[in-house]
Amino acid sequence: MIEVEIDKGSGFCFGVVTAIESAERELKNTNTLYCLGDIVHNSLEVERLEESGLRTIEHDEFTRLKGEKVLLRAHGEPPSTYEIARQNNITIVDATCPVVLQLQRKIHKCYVATRDSHTQVVIYGKKGHAEVNGLVGQTEGTAIVIEKMKDLDRLDFSRNICLFSQTTKSLDGFREVVDEIRKRIVDGVQFEYFDTICRQVANRLPNIKTFASKHDWVYFVAGKKSSNGKMLLEECRKANPNTVFISEAKEITEPLPKGVGSVGVCGATSTPKWLMEEVAVRIRELNASR
Repeated sequence: MIEVEIDKGSGFCFGVVTAIESAERELKNTNTLYCLGDIVHNSLEVERLEESGLRTIEHDEFTRLKGEKVLLRAHGEPPSTYEIARQNNITIVDATCPVVLQLQRKIHKCYVATRDSHTQVVIYGKKGHAEVNGLVGQTEGTAIVIEKMKDLDRLDFSRNICLFSQTTKSLDGFREVVDEIRKRIVDGVQFEYFDTICRQVANRLPNIKTFASKHDWVYFVAGKKSSNGKMLLEECRKANPNTVFISEAKEITEPLPKGVGSVGVCGATSTPKWLMEEVAVRIRELNASR
């Protein structure tokens, strides 16, 4: 008989939990609640909430709304979003993650304090990601986003640098960026860096590697849009090459190979527990005869 274990450390982080609880609370009192962008990078969870009246919109539609109620998800938004809401009499339900909110304030404070000295505010993160857009907005759009090591060529190493990180980036990746800037910075030029990676997310890396390595086979469950999911999937595969990425239970169509005795089910910070439970049920159904 195949043993199936769901990783207790996987599933929504507290920021996502808070955003979803905020949406569910508001939907009890209204037929329609707008959400600026997907509330979570998991299409099945988005669909579940949309059935209750949540309506996902993008920024172009947001600018045309008047007098509506709009939820801001955990990723956060730039100051311009709040200004548009004020002008258009939009009621904001702010579900920005407290960790992201703290980082926004820190970056804004740094920008205001250093802009006269032409300090470069640098953010290690994914270009175009909702959280990163909100962070760049704290600097009036002047922050430089570093996604890959080659992006460091955009920096002027003869000018002061102040480095932050998107909350869900890899700690190892951040350290590599810090080390490379140290090597290239001109003597006497100031370089400050702040490790602003969320520890609830960072701690999942060693935990998920331990979980994956103790099973014969692993199903990693996440939405295709989840950048956090891509990072954790990579770590899972390093620990266990028999790691399969899926977004929902129905993607599993065949019994497991012979010799597989234990299966692990894990996921990203945007993966709901109910979805991992569905996957576990599907595994047991397809391998019931073993």
